[in-house]
Amino acid sequence: MKRIFFRGRFIFIPLAVAAFLTLASFVVMLLWNNLMPVIFHLGVITFWQAAGLFILCKILFGFGKGGHRGGFGGGAPWMRHRMEEHFKHMTPEQKEKFKQKWNERCGGFGGPRGRRFADWDNYTTTEEAPKPTE
Repeated sequence: MKRIFFRGRFIFIPLAVAAFLTLASFVVMLLWNNLMPVIFHLGVITFWQAAGLFILCKILFGFGKGGHRGGFGGGAPWMRHRMEEHFKHMTPEQKEKFKQKWNERCGGFGGPRGRRFADWDNYTTTEEAPKPTE
């Protein structure tokens, strides 16, 4: 059974890609032809134009990695760098206060979003950071 599936995947994968491209092109064509002429007064497109438009959008905007990567741990790299710089200049009391607020608002440091902030004490510096005025 394993050997048959191994041989069959060379036929199945191109067929699956073709089926997906056909379905996606058909959906793009339907959406375009039902929305764009009414909203923007544009002409209707054919199936092949929709396929080309779909491929062009994939090339221009990327194929993506799937899923949502929000928060400080997975979002923009500049945000993580900014937070690390902020934590370097915090006193232990400020860090503890921040941890408590984070626990109240976000449910703690566990889970996929909090993994990178679990190791707080590595962000300390030898110089004393000024205490914020409240």
